[in-house]
Amino acid sequence: MSKEFVQLYFSNVDAGKTEMLIALLSNIGFTGFEETGHGLKAFISQENFNQDDLNVITNAVDIAYERSFIKEQNWNATWESSFDPIIIGDFAAIRAAFHQPVQNVKHEIIITPKMSFGTGHHATTYMMIEQMCGMDIKKKSVVDFGTGTAVLAILAEKMGALSVDAIDNDDWSIENARENIGANSCHKINISKADALLTGKTYDIILANINLNVIVDNLSLIVKAAHKDTEILLSGFLKQDEADLIQVLSVFNLSHINTLQRGEWISLKFKMD
Repeated sequence: MSKEFVQLYFSNVDAGKTEMLIALLSNIGFTGFEETGHGLKAFISQENFNQDDLNVITNAVDIAYERSFIKEQNWNATWESSFDPIIIGDFAAIRAAFHQPVQNVKHEIIITPKMSFGTGHHATTYMMIEQMCGMDIKKKSVVDFGTGTAVLAILAEKMGALSVDAIDNDDWSIENARENIGANSCHKINISKADALLTGKTYDIILANINLNVIVDNLSLIVKAAHKDTEILLSGFLKQDEADLIQVLSVFNLSHINTLQRGEWISLKFKMD
């Protein structure tokens, strides 16, 4: 039996409100978003949908929506019709299997996005890839916390990572990640279903492109998974959250290296002292 998803459609929302909605809805489990010419569609599996949580957001933002139900195969067809390749300079390209190969890039990644978050279209994923562009990942141990489509984990292996742990708490994402890892002929990525980082392991590089609440809730585990000189890339939150997040992180032995911004979204890079 195919899985059902709840689709919300918010009409006539400007770019600022769209980004705010994506951030807030991500915090309550929405994992798929589609920006249309006139509004925003948001998707969540029916089993994870909570009307009370949604009411808190829509009342706070003061916005109306239309709700409908869709089958997973309908969602996949929608993605395939609207998913164009993403090219980040000459560093990386993300495309679907049905696209022609992209020339003149160092790393080409094939992604079948389905319902998972992380095709490179969204600003947070794009910035995480931009951050990785300037890093030396060869022979490094990497964890991708909230892996989604596994796009960042796949890129890490293509950049020469020694090993990559890809972690997500969603069955659909785990299934999608496995498919994408296979499509890219990756062999150094270990997938785990979990709500938090694995205990007892440390990494040279920690990637976490999720949302503000999950990152804040897992900060102590993120720090425990770091050793001296570990690089930590974080994204999934808005510019307005930067000061609060840096303040929270200031209690740990971390140096703030940089902040990237794309639209209202930001990515932060830290290094363990």
